[in-house]
Amino acid sequence: MSALLDAVVSAAFVTQAVRIAVPLGCAAVGGALTERSGVIDLALEAKLLAGAFGAAVAAEATGSIAAGVAGGVAAAVLVALVQAWLTVRLAADQVVVGIALNLGAYGLTRYVLDLLYGSTASSPRTVGVGSAVWTSPVFWLAAIAIVAVTVMLARAPLGLRIRAAGDRPAALAAVGVSVARVRVLALVIGGALAGLGGAQLALANHGFSAEMSAGRGYIALAIVILAGWRPAWVAALCLAFGLLDAFQLQLQLTLQSAAQATGELSEAGRALQTFALVLPYVATLVVLAVVAQRSRAPRALGRADE
Repeated sequence: MSALLDAVVSAAFVTQAVRIAVPLGCAAVGGALTERSGVIDLALEAKLLAGAFGAAVAAEATGSIAAGVAGGVAAAVLVALVQAWLTVRLAADQVVVGIALNLGAYGLTRYVLDLLYGSTASSPRTVGVGSAVWTSPVFWLAAIAIVAVTVMLARAPLGLRIRAAGDRPAALAAVGVSVARVRVLALVIGGALAGLGGAQLALANHGFSAEMSAGRGYIALAIVILAGWRPAWVAALCLAFGLLDAFQLQLQLTLQSAAQATGELSEAGRALQTFALVLPYVATLVVLAVVAQRSRAPRALGRADE
């Protein structure tokens, strides 16, 4: 246990936690922005996956990290525009649209992978940032974007309009502002931020692999609800999730080292190993169950008839 404690208080552990938290934080803060405008953003998984795919394709084609980031953002914004057309323009059910986009992203990325590279599993190795965090331009761009969106939503005139679209759309329309346009703009900005998170995923792994978002979009949405749709709290909770995930990874390594030293893993060790795998997700669900009932969603969330 002393080895585990030493690892947890190390700089490498903090770096790993931040690396895990960045894609999640980008998606969650983007989702919070979208939902504050009144649109249920169940398509965060699709945006993360599209962002990762777009980043990998652009980086592989150009050999440029900057092009990879731009490709990731553009791909996720495209998903957001499709979502806006279906939910804002056509008034389709927002939950159904989100699920359809997620399923479509899973299938379409595999199909295009096969067309481009002859594989449905992964792209060729690309340029990227690897395990770097503090020296990664993608990390700093993501951090600046998260802070900018948080401040904008709280203090800027556009942020006021977005909050009004989610809480008082009739009042916003009464002063001559188009609720639909505000919601579309929120979707685009939120999609761009989620795409940045997807780009971080792909560039950190030097390429794209099928379904590499791995449910992060759904965890991000749970964090949005848990944080009461407040971007600053959303970012903080994403970092907490990153710390929990980094802890379970370190616990796994410690247990494996112990098993190698003794020749086998005890029953208690195997049980602890299984628990470690689900620890971040169980913690999220427990806190969500306790706190969600006291969180107040935007009043017009999910209502396309305003």
